Amino acid sequence: MNKVFLIGNLTRDPETNTVSTGVSVCRFAIAVTRRYAGADGNRETDFINIVAWRGLADNCAKYLKKGNKVAVCGTLQTRSYENKEGVKVNVFEIVADEVEFLTTKAQSGVEAGTKDDQVAELQPIQDDDLPF
Repeated sequence: MNKVFLIGNLTRDPETNTVSTGVSVCRFAIAVTRRYAGADGNRETDFINIVAWRGLADNCAKYLKKGNKVAVCGTLQTRSYENKEGVKVNVFEIVADEVEFLTTKAQSGVEAGTKDDQVAELQPIQDDDLPF
């Protein structure tokens, strides 16, 4: 089984591209603090690369920015390539299946008051109006 769950903060703004087939891809990294402190009392932080595809990529590119807190559910993927010096480089990244935006619009500095933010006032229903 290959399943990863992470919660962390974006270390940079997401980068979006479209591959030759027209599919959207969004790449970003999150900082995840380890649960336990080391001998010196400090908790280490890992920086994890995330890749999202298609509609999820579009949403991540549109709504995420550096510093936002996210929960990511996905799979671990490895790949390797040779760099310019001919050295083999191994890359580990998470391919996101789900990304939950944990930072609210107000916390991330997105301007409130847009049509999407407005909620219609609920009106009471009379028992006579119910169809059953």
